[in-house]
Amino acid sequence: MKKLINGAGSLVSDALRGMAAAHPSLRVDLENAVVFRAEGPRPGKVGLVSGGGSGHEPLHAGFVGHGMLDAACPGEVFTSPVPDQLVEATKGVDGGAGVLHIVKNYTGDVLNFEMAAELSGDEGVEVATVLVNEDVAVRDSLYTAGRRGTGATLFVEKIAGALAETGAPLAEVARVAREVNERSRSFGVALTPCTVPAAGKPTFELGETEIELGIGIHGEPGRARAAMGEAREIARIAVDAIADDLPPSGETLVMLNGMGGTPLIELYVVFAEVEAYLREKGATVVRSLVGNYVTSLDMQGFMVTTCALTGELTRLWDAPVETPALRWGR
Repeated sequence: MKKLINGAGSLVSDALRGMAAAHPSLRVDLENAVVFRAEGPRPGKVGLVSGGGSGHEPLHAGFVGHGMLDAACPGEVFTSPVPDQLVEATKGVDGGAGVLHIVKNYTGDVLNFEMAAELSGDEGVEVATVLVNEDVAVRDSLYTAGRRGTGATLFVEKIAGALAETGAPLAEVARVAREVNERSRSFGVALTPCTVPAAGKPTFELGETEIELGIGIHGEPGRARAAMGEAREIARIAVDAIADDLPPSGETLVMLNGMGGTPLIELYVVFAEVEAYLREKGATVVRSLVGNYVTSLDMQGFMVTTCALTGELTRLWDAPVETPALRWGR
């Protein structure tokens, strides 16, 4: 294993020190492992908190800032943040209008966020929770009851974050977050496994000519193993899986997300095929992202995430955002 680390045990804290040094727009609480906006909570604004295991960067801490999250809680690699950590984040972003928890559907995340919401409520903070569970690949995976939450987490954080910036009440921010999740679908493909630093070896094995269809962001198995083929063929498999669950139509937001180890040139090749195939199926891609946004350490592969847009969702997607990993309009 070759990793640019000082040691597996200090990886997350070392990375958080780096974030603090690189981004003065953030305030990093190293003791509690929470990344906040530097300016603190704005009175009357709903606070947004998300989090999950490290290893998916820039999710979630890279999306803390204007127009997105107010705080993010990174756990250890592929491990949920703990309730005390989430409570500190929740209290730290409360501006008196309540706090929205955005939770990917993984068992540890769900249980720990539930406990944190209860504890925060006992301290007088109103909390609403939105569960992200848009991955169509499998149900009841190694980490979940029901579908996994993956790429749509970014869509929820961006669109709900934009609405929160307007001063909308907690119920409205939660409503739009749930709508984004309901209108989104994802499907991932792995060309290689990833290597968790604490383990020092790949999380699973793939033959030299094999790929995993429907992979999860922790290396969980997908639907099937298949032979490596051309980008066009693999892109169509991913789009068909999404279309079988929610037929594409109308104006659509698409993210072609790298899993951490795929060169951008290859992601653009796949995006071209995804866009063309969605057009064949009756959808018009009007907004897009291509790059590494919701990763799985050093895994090679990609994930397609779509969202069927409405006028409101498009307006909120276009609203200004300024975070370390996503920024436009300011």
